[in-house]
Amino acid sequence: MALLGAQLVITLIMVSVIQKLSPHFSLARWILCSTGLTRYLHPTDDELRKLSGVPREKGGKGKRDKNHRNGDAGHQQEKSSTFHVPRSLDVQLETVVISPYDVVHLRYYTEYQWMVDFSLYAAIVYVCSEAYHFFFPLKEEFNLSMLWCLLVVFFAKLLASLTVQYFQSEESIGERSTCIVTGLVYLLIAMIVLIVPETTLEVGLDRAYRSFNESASEFLEGQGLSSSGPASKIVVKFFIAVSCGILGALFTFPGLRMARMHWDSLKFCQDRAFLKFLLNLSFAMPFLLILLWIKPLTRDYLTVRVFKGMATPILSEEAFETIRLGAVVFAVLLRFLLMPVYLQAYLNLAYHRIEEQKKEAGRITNVDMQKKISSIFYYLCVVTLQYVAPILMCLYFALMYKTLGEYTWTGFLTEAFPVDECSAEIAPTAAPPAAMEPSPDADTDDANILSTAQTIQLSLQSLKAVFTKDVYRGLFGFATWWSCFIWFAATSLGMVYQTYFTKS
Repeated sequence: MALLGAQLVITLIMVSVIQKLSPHFSLARWILCSTGLTRYLHPTDDELRKLSGVPREKGGKGKRDKNHRNGDAGHQQEKSSTFHVPRSLDVQLETVVISPYDVVHLRYYTEYQWMVDFSLYAAIVYVCSEAYHFFFPLKEEFNLSMLWCLLVVFFAKLLASLTVQYFQSEESIGERSTCIVTGLVYLLIAMIVLIVPETTLEVGLDRAYRSFNESASEFLEGQGLSSSGPASKIVVKFFIAVSCGILGALFTFPGLRMARMHWDSLKFCQDRAFLKFLLNLSFAMPFLLILLWIKPLTRDYLTVRVFKGMATPILSEEAFETIRLGAVVFAVLLRFLLMPVYLQAYLNLAYHRIEEQKKEAGRITNVDMQKKISSIFYYLCVVTLQYVAPILMCLYFALMYKTLGEYTWTGFLTEAFPVDECSAEIAPTAAPPAAMEPSPDADTDDANILSTAQTIQLSLQSLKAVFTKDVYRGLFGFATWWSCFIWFAATSLGMVYQTYFTKS
């Protein structure tokens, strides 16, 4: 029996594709540079001098240096003197389409590019793996696509590195306090959620704990160790709650940033009804995903209740699970589809900053005015990371929930075409692997290799017996639901702030 089989072939092919394709095509670069995003150029010193009436320095060049405005390091070495201009200065900003040469020097661009491109390759591996297992359902084979999905979730830890910046800077006292407070609030909410019965919120953690405790006890007894279970239930739930609080703190500023971009995007599309509908649908989708895990509102209503004039419920259990998984995928794809709209709304902040500054009295230095405009584009990749990382975590948690929980994408087909009982009875089942004893004339090295392979195979089978599908359903089901919950909670908090605490 092959432990890896086609999974290893798909993985090796994708690794080769990454090596050949990545220098020539990048989804992350295409999103920033090929979707029509435009950025604002800050005015040069000569333009500011001309508008404000400040005399030009002797020996200064009268040419407009666009390379300097683009942030070319060679031209930045030519230090210009600092002078003051009125805040109400009528400055008209020029726009330019973002090019690949503009983004390569941005902060966190490499991390953003790697995470987005790797998530695309992981999605391709997952689709190929799902298609293979649909036609050749070999349960003994180790699913390497789950390793790819886990790596994407691991790369989303870039949110942690962004959050750590608030704790390292002495000027980010407010942001640091916000992260700590929201983390403690999410910790409290997680503790409340974890005591909600499974009849109300069907995350499956109680069933997962029972299954893991029983299978782990059997495994330990098989090894000659007596044990009633690896850990108590309250300890497990406490560590889950702490993890939920930390993840909630990481989602705080991405949610606030997302709310600001959503608020600005709605203002820009007042005359485009369909785009406005898509933006509002994208914002509301995480809330709809939360409701799909509340049993009395969704599962009982769609799969248990029989309405008047109907002989059976609206959906079967398999169809409902398919809808729930499909809704997560749809929400993520919709966010990716609207990503250029949100990013353009962020880039337009440079224009709004200048317009708001024109209403203020006093004076400002030329350097501060230029930084106020250029900093928007400088942090573009930081904003894209805050936009992309949460939705990738939700998506790949859901994919692992589907595959490791042994759900199906064809729930409606299963309902329409039930499995034939006769064929199900004669379907071949996986027989335990027979021990292959080496022939008497086999070499000692071959025997050692065979023995090692059999040991690894038995270890994986024992591990699979401990981590059953109920365990995976509980862990990744709760991870998916909690990610959607804090995704919506953080953006909702940001919308409340934009509605009641901002001038615009």
